[in-house]
Amino acid sequence: MDPRFFHIGGFHLPAYFTMLATGFALAILLARRFAARNGIDPGKMLDFGILMVVFGIVGSKVLHILADGYFMDYVNVCIDPSKVDWRVDERECAVLKGAWDQAAGVCHPVQKNCLAWLSGNGFAFYGGFIAAALFSIWYIRRQHWPAAKICDMSGWTILLGLAWGRMGCFLSGCCFGAVTHGPAGLSFPPASPASRSQWEEGLLSSYRLDSLPVHPTQLYEAAASLLIAALAYFVVYPRRRFDGQTFVFSMVAYAVVRFLIEFVRRDDRGGLLGLSTSQLIALGMVAACGYLYVVFRRQAVRSTPGAL
Repeated sequence: MDPRFFHIGGFHLPAYFTMLATGFALAILLARRFAARNGIDPGKMLDFGILMVVFGIVGSKVLHILADGYFMDYVNVCIDPSKVDWRVDERECAVLKGAWDQAAGVCHPVQKNCLAWLSGNGFAFYGGFIAAALFSIWYIRRQHWPAAKICDMSGWTILLGLAWGRMGCFLSGCCFGAVTHGPAGLSFPPASPASRSQWEEGLLSSYRLDSLPVHPTQLYEAAASLLIAALAYFVVYPRRRFDGQTFVFSMVAYAVVRFLIEFVRRDDRGGLLGLSTSQLIALGMVAACGYLYVVFRRQAVRSTPGAL
């Protein structure tokens, strides 16, 4: 059975999107429960959660296109498909109804497709986070909600949703790690993204073979996200000295974890100065959280003098 799908009777549900949707649903339910306990309209929180998901998906797709090395492919498949190289063998090229270039050993799409960027599992978490955060600033102000308190709530809901999403990544085979012969190494099935990448690097004679064992970086990040979410909810939030502190803890902790995991990831992620796009954003996230820590603390002092 294909691990990329959940098989329920005659239905085949894409594992990645099923896990992602599950994570989003759990995060929204927790947010709604938090709202009810803190005097916020649960119905409006539900609307807020759904809109955050929409902006998150759009933002993550945009960053994937712009920063992960696929921008020109999406442009060319819309304007001139002959400039796009599909790294497949001749047999798969025929299945895809492409044009096989015997000299170059690559396949080119034949038909133009200006909506190709909407397909596939290509998403970048930080792009979704940034887009959703910008939207949330506007929405929270419009609803006159306590911003720092809402931020604290997102300290565990965001990472809970991300954990489920990364488990979906594992099932679909994306976001894979470097080759390893250690005890944590896992092989992905033939034609998986890991197999294709290793074939292009000359590590495999064909992408139709199982991949060499790689770091399951998707599971590393899923486990780390769950741990951070649990610490935020059960440890940091009950002991916080001011609203917003839990959010700062969660985002800094995740940024550190993501920065480190990026060193053993091997999928295409773009980058600059020897660092991946996500590592650069993680550094910016730490700096931004330092600023937010000061802002949230000052707000708490103004509202309750002598509380700190």
